[in-house]
Amino acid sequence: MRRTSSFGSMGLSFPPFTRAVKQLLIANCAIFLLFALFRAIDATAPWAAWLYDHLGLEGAAVVHGEIWQLVTYAFLHFGLLHLLFNMLALWMFGAQLEQDWGYNLFMQFYFFCAVGAALVTVAISFTGILGVSPHTLTVGASGGIYGLLLAFGILHGNSEVMLFPLPFLIKAKYFVIGIIGLALYGALSSAHSLGQSTAYMAHLGGLLFGYIFLKFVPRRGFAYLTSERYYGLRNSYYRWKRKRAARKFEVYMRKHDRADYKHDDYFDEYGNYKEPEAPRSDKKNGEGRSGWVN
Repeated sequence: MRRTSSFGSMGLSFPPFTRAVKQLLIANCAIFLLFALFRAIDATAPWAAWLYDHLGLEGAAVVHGEIWQLVTYAFLHFGLLHLLFNMLALWMFGAQLEQDWGYNLFMQFYFFCAVGAALVTVAISFTGILGVSPHTLTVGASGGIYGLLLAFGILHGNSEVMLFPLPFLIKAKYFVIGIIGLALYGALSSAHSLGQSTAYMAHLGGLLFGYIFLKFVPRRGFAYLTSERYYGLRNSYYRWKRKRAARKFEVYMRKHDRADYKHDDYFDEYGNYKEPEAPRSDKKNGEGRSGWVN
């Protein structure tokens, strides 16, 4: 819950269920219930375990071509508490960010953090640091969630949040600092505990990519960056074509013995054609160019 101010009074408010947050909540809960249904039908069904293993994140599988795991792992959870805490954080912090950014930019940020966390996890899993292994399965939306926590702490640092279920408030920036500290401590203290240490690597990866997005990605998102890059390349190509045409015209004029030809009289610095200045006339008022007088 967030503490808000209205006409001098202070109170607690719940965030709305915004469009993207609602879609992510439904998707995560539906997939969790689906696998629960699989286990209820046949707890020993090999195909259900196989599906879970190939949708979760495993470094060795990713480098062998199962790249969809970089996204699908974020929709799987180990247990009910794992799901509830992630979905609560998604709702409490994601709704405000979606209101700030809009649907498209929020979704870009969330999946950028989730995929970035997966890439960090896969990369570190091959180093053997803290006992991690490329064959350890990682699941959960924590990579995207930690990115949202970082963004909220940076953009709404002075907002106060309740440490549910503890009944006291803390500023968001201090809350995020505490979350980062816990993630670092968890990664170090869980060394050689494969599942735990790898999960904390995903948390730290989400924080890292959340910072990268806020620092380097344009405020309008990747679509704006792509369109600006496209139009910049297109305009550079057209400028090159105009300059080449100007050079061809210059060669043509020189071949036809136009000694009075000057490049700057016909083209600007970008190769755009411009009307040459009209020759000055020394004739007096009332005299036409042809010499006829009415």
